Amino acid sequence: MTGQDFAGQRITVAGLGVSGISAARALAGLGATVTVVDGGDGEKQRATAAELEAAGIAVRLGDGETLPEGTGLVVTSPGWKPSSPLFAAAAEAGVDVIGDVEVAWRLRGPDAAPWLAITGTNGKTTTTQMLASILAAEGLRTAAVGNIGTPIIDVIQEGDDAYDVLAVELSSYQLHWAPSLRAHSAAVLNLAPDHLDWHGSMEAYAADKGRIYEGNTVACVYNVADKATEDLVREADVEEGCRAIGFTLGTPGPGQVGVVEGILVDRAFVENRQKQAQELAEVADVDPPAPHNIANALAAAALARAFGVQPASVRDGLRAFHPDAHRIQHVADVAGTAYIDDSKATNTHAAEASLAAYEHIVWIAGGLAKGATFDELVQKSAGHLRGAVLIGKDRALIAEALARHAPDVPVVDLDRTDTGAMSEAVREAARLARPGDTVLLAPACASMDMYLNYNKRGDAFADAVRELAAQDQ
Repeated sequence: MTGQDFAGQRITVAGLGVSGISAARALAGLGATVTVVDGGDGEKQRATAAELEAAGIAVRLGDGETLPEGTGLVVTSPGWKPSSPLFAAAAEAGVDVIGDVEVAWRLRGPDAAPWLAITGTNGKTTTTQMLASILAAEGLRTAAVGNIGTPIIDVIQEGDDAYDVLAVELSSYQLHWAPSLRAHSAAVLNLAPDHLDWHGSMEAYAADKGRIYEGNTVACVYNVADKATEDLVREADVEEGCRAIGFTLGTPGPGQVGVVEGILVDRAFVENRQKQAQELAEVADVDPPAPHNIANALAAAALARAFGVQPASVRDGLRAFHPDAHRIQHVADVAGTAYIDDSKATNTHAAEASLAAYEHIVWIAGGLAKGATFDELVQKSAGHLRGAVLIGKDRALIAEALARHAPDVPVVDLDRTDTGAMSEAVREAARLARPGDTVLLAPACASMDMYLNYNKRGDAFADAVRELAAQDQ
């Protein structure tokens, strides 16, 4: 199917979120007859439905399970599980189900900008933004799109000549529903258990992540420290001549990018990989220079170099990049203690990377565990912990792991899940901390038991720290 072939189709769009709205408007604009279905029927959904209906798009609220009669194609929003009754009905009727990324891919013209694609359990957004910054430093017309917040369909509809190259963040959900995607080059940053309730197993989750490598033409970028990512490269069906490029925090071998004496270096895209290395940037050019963020920078650099970007642009792009809020964000120093907001660390893998970045930590953790266990995280991080303050619904799971693997670490268990708990958590952390320590919010859990999202949780932490700082003056 090409973009033109959507015209005249009866298409059902599943979900009234950002990507669903984008898909519905685009498909209707192409001449499709579109019905959007959503299980919700609240005030927000009704307001959105009214806007779409004014544009000639049918909306059915309160029923996300029944396939509208005559549907010839289902376009799903990323979060809808493959086991959803709507998709079972589609399968029974012989109707294909695809996602918004697949629609965008099919809408591309023959001269459309290539995609440099990024996925992984953690670090996707930061790496995508780093890559876009590097590409822009090269003077290329680019945008960071996809799972990062800008619907990729909207960008594709700007036309083939609007961009030179796109930095595309893709979630495992999006990859699951994008069977024909073929990127110029792609990276899987890391793999750790996440969203297993959606995928059904770790094997299925990894397989969906690995879809990003299918059909790559120039480079498959993988994490040398995470063998599972290299395994996905080995299993991928790529174009002839496509190369496997590793990134490592150690000294890189031929065909890799890595770090030598505080310098990010390239031994993959140089003339003589056996004997030469090209300096790309300094570790100090990466903000913040935490180990996992240096890994993000190396992955972004590898994708940029695969596209032919010059070394100086890698350096300039990294220098120009500053991460979004709530990603290892320094809030303030109070009484000789640094307070760091990494509210974005919503799973154990992200929290482990954050905890590894500091020597002595008072850890604020807890929230919704989403089925996670914490023994491995605590075992690996125990040596860094000065103390722990636990909040949120599933804090007992972390407390039990601390009791098993770090029994000497003092723990404050705050038996409350109201939003004001963060102020008390910060006060308790300050009591446990010594000058030179770091108080780190790296919850290892989702936020929705106490806050609307991780941003609100991080804001609450920052407000509490500023309140503490004002009292210290």
